[in-house]
Amino acid sequence: MSDFVDGFWNLYIAGISIVSIIGCAVLLTMQHQKRIPGQAVGTTGHEWDEDLAEYNNALPKWWMWLFWITIVFALLYLALYPGLGTFKGMLGWSSTGQYKAEQASADTQYGPVFAKYGAMEIPAIAKDPQGRAMGERLFLTYCSQCHGSDARGAKGYPNLADGDWLYGGDPAVILASIMEWRNGVMPPMGAAVGGPDGVKELANYVLSLSGSTHDAKLAEAGKAKFAVCAACHGPEAKGNPQLGAPNLTDKTWLYGGSLATISETIDKGRANRMPAHKDFLGPERSRILAAYVWGLSGTQVAPK
Repeated sequence: MSDFVDGFWNLYIAGISIVSIIGCAVLLTMQHQKRIPGQAVGTTGHEWDEDLAEYNNALPKWWMWLFWITIVFALLYLALYPGLGTFKGMLGWSSTGQYKAEQASADTQYGPVFAKYGAMEIPAIAKDPQGRAMGERLFLTYCSQCHGSDARGAKGYPNLADGDWLYGGDPAVILASIMEWRNGVMPPMGAAVGGPDGVKELANYVLSLSGSTHDAKLAEAGKAKFAVCAACHGPEAKGNPQLGAPNLTDKTWLYGGSLATISETIDKGRANRMPAHKDFLGPERSRILAAYVWGLSGTQVAPK
């Protein structure tokens, strides 16, 4: 309700709420009929199967009082809590205020724990049982939606449980990836390599780099075309962690290693974005999460 920029909408919302409640009370009063003992009860005029009629009886009193209780509850609620335009309610409650209070309470309770790990080196956190457990919970909350609960990734999302890293597996690099962001872009190269035929030749050459099944003749024809790829992947196709360009000589594929998939990647390009988490995780939580991710591969790997 705090987003109103015109006083009219404040009155409009408040008016609709109050008039609706009053209207319910008026309708309930109008429909209430006191039954006189001995007086015949009329019907609504509805009949079924020739002699089945609907009597026009008043509501049972317990039912009527439930309606009145609902109306009184609505008035009390709107007096105590926000609901009438910009009126904040007598209690001054708001969802934002409650969230901030809960967040402050959590910071008071858990702040010292996070501060403890914020002062530790990432490898030391990874060896600490409590630190690993906290990192796992953070991972399941913030990372598993993309990388999977087992951290083995999916199509377009890297496997974090192996030793293959796009930007390097150094703890500081992993922390930077979590806190800042990564934006991996493979530009479309179909036109640059000569259209569909060139794409097919280059794709077969890329497959040959990792010893995957390929057409040797087409791969030989595509070898020269790899020159346009070497700027990012390197002349030996070992990749470039500074750019996040993958190593093409292994059999680790982000989107799949089939001829069709590699051809599609060359022709249309790829675009991946890892969002920054520093604003809502903060440095301490990010450090604990980085330690957990770093320890998933089971080896202390250096940037590749």
